[in-house]
Amino acid sequence: MTTASARLLKLALPLIETHGFTREALSLSVLSLPTPLAHPLPDASVTALFGQGDDARRTLVRAWLDDATHKMRADSAPMALGDILKARLKTNEPVLQHLPEAFALLASSSPVLPLDPTPVLKHAAGVANQACWIAHSDARELSWYTRRASVSAIYLAAELHQLTSPRTASAFLDSLLENASHAEKALDETTLFATYVWKSWKGIIKSSGVVF
Repeated sequence: MTTASARLLKLALPLIETHGFTREALSLSVLSLPTPLAHPLPDASVTALFGQGDDARRTLVRAWLDDATHKMRADSAPMALGDILKARLKTNEPVLQHLPEAFALLASSSPVLPLDPTPVLKHAAGVANQACWIAHSDARELSWYTRRASVSAIYLAAELHQLTSPRTASAFLDSLLENASHAEKALDETTLFATYVWKSWKGIIKSSGVVF
């Protein structure tokens, strides 16, 4: 990615709240330059800088996720694991209405599978990795890696819960973390809830014109 593309991606991030993960947000990013352009980027320029069609939108989704992870590292003062995960969920709040479609875009990026959950699972694993490192930066034993896998499942369950019930997401996360026996339940919760959300994602993808 060129320096110009990276700079415009950063400027597009604050526009996601109002414009979603769209090519329009990328186009409007040039209006936020220190010396703004007179007009938004033409669509051909968006394609040249960020990719064709929905690939440009996926580029924006990945940039937003990377920025959210960077913020986790930047705010890495000593915190309890639950507080770290709650802070990450809070990062979702301004763009929450756009996240189902964002995850759908990632899930439809495979040229082989019609709908691939791998990118979303990698996202949850990345959050868990950062959260565990911040909470236990000196831990590298096997139990740390095992716990990281459980945290990934718990966070994914909480994030999926957040999509339909934002006000109870924090309490839901607490319920999973406070009782170790809930860790196994989180895996079942994730599977069941993901099935529900998956159907919604398919509807979003169809309405967006993405073929699968």
